[in-house]
Amino acid sequence: MTTYEFSPAEREKIEGFCRKYPTRQSAVMPTLWLAQEKFGELSPPVLRLVAETLGLPQSHVEGVATFYTMYLTKRKGKWLVEICTCFTCGECGGRELMEYAQQSLQLNEEGVSPDGLFWFREAECLGACDTAPVLQIEGRRMVFSVTPEKLEKVLEGLRQGQLPPFESVPIRNQE
Repeated sequence: MTTYEFSPAEREKIEGFCRKYPTRQSAVMPTLWLAQEKFGELSPPVLRLVAETLGLPQSHVEGVATFYTMYLTKRKGKWLVEICTCFTCGECGGRELMEYAQQSLQLNEEGVSPDGLFWFREAECLGACDTAPVLQIEGRRMVFSVTPEKLEKVLEGLRQGQLPPFESVPIRNQE
């Protein structure tokens, strides 16, 4: 049986979140993110822990966790890969990239590879339209100007447990 608890250092960090805001309720989002990083998903016991730690109703914590797509109430694969298919990325190859991933990895109807290593889903705008198509890994690492070849390199790194290196995207002057 898994025990869900925050370490003393994590509790202090959560108290730091609470001190930043006028109410403890405002610390829900960073606390959920911390919990997701620690436990991998926000299952009912984890949501209960967050609610108890913040002294809030579990229904409020669940409402926040289920409203925002960045929170995973049920992890379906080891690595979550989100491909932007909104207008710009969609028109610049995002939809084709998603189809490529579905076919090459033989993703099931939930977007999970047969080995459970990858979980693909479409993302709404990731805010990098000038470098379309874009993907995001685990909600924390962006990859820009993605081609099928670049996707294969990213996946190979993930198979070895490595996020792709940080990419700096220059801001173009509008002169």
